[in-house]
Amino acid sequence: MDYEQLIDAETWAFIRRTNDCYPADTAERSVPEQREIYNAMARSFLAPRPDVVETEDRQVNGVPVRIYIAGDPTRTVMYCHGGGFVVGGLESHDDVCAEICAQTGYRVVAVDYRLAPEHMHPAMFDDAWAAFEWILSEYEGGIVLSGDSAGANLCAAVAHHARGRTDRILGQVLIYGAFGGDVNAGSYLEHAKAPMLTRDEILFYQGVRCKDGKVPQGDPTYAPLQDGDFSGLPATILISADCDPVRDDSRDYRDRILAAGGKAHWINEEGLVHGYLRARHSVGRARDSFERISLAIEALGQEIWPYD
Repeated sequence: MDYEQLIDAETWAFIRRTNDCYPADTAERSVPEQREIYNAMARSFLAPRPDVVETEDRQVNGVPVRIYIAGDPTRTVMYCHGGGFVVGGLESHDDVCAEICAQTGYRVVAVDYRLAPEHMHPAMFDDAWAAFEWILSEYEGGIVLSGDSAGANLCAAVAHHARGRTDRILGQVLIYGAFGGDVNAGSYLEHAKAPMLTRDEILFYQGVRCKDGKVPQGDPTYAPLQDGDFSGLPATILISADCDPVRDDSRDYRDRILAAGGKAHWINEEGLVHGYLRARHSVGRARDSFERISLAIEALGQEIWPYD
């Protein structure tokens, strides 16, 4: 794969800047040390919160959350962060959530779910669901689910589990999500050695949250693509990075929803790589994509479908 041609100079600068944050022996270090390295990397990209945004940290149903408010919101976004279910938290995606709040005017509730390997599946899903149930009880109005990478997986799992339990999910906006696709086909092989995320890393992340590394089968709370029923899901917008092993998961998830008679749209961002949200202030392609993401969240919150 000729990434020198596919990826532009701005994105390569972002990739190099990210890689410079990781010591050569990062993979051999303990998980706590890896988290410190990841958090330091995330801080190096952190943008100031918009002045209009206020925040509050709370414990809800036993789960830490951060609530972002700008004005008097009538909609709520539940946001789950990425990080392979191993790293990340409220701080790593603080500016992303604050900017979504400022740009949409919606309340954003960021979920600090438990991480592997200290906590095995379904702990992460249980925390996302507990936070979602709290949102249902605490606020009126519709809810938009959004997250990136592992967080997109959790949001989709919540959407599947919510069917028949609530009709308040207005939609989901899922950013370079890993939904449990075939790791021996398509983009997993085409981009097995992609910058920012490799197939080997995905295999590690898949197993690390499972007892004895045994990946569940037929469990949509682990991998939404394992579900046998894709009917009744909320309107779904999927955004993928083209140079990313998990790219085809977004396409496949869209296709399953459409085949079941639902509403779904896939946007594949050419020349971008996994984790590009952190590049939205330095890379033109990432900036444009983040604008599409914010507009998608806003549209779903207003029950508008702009993709017909």
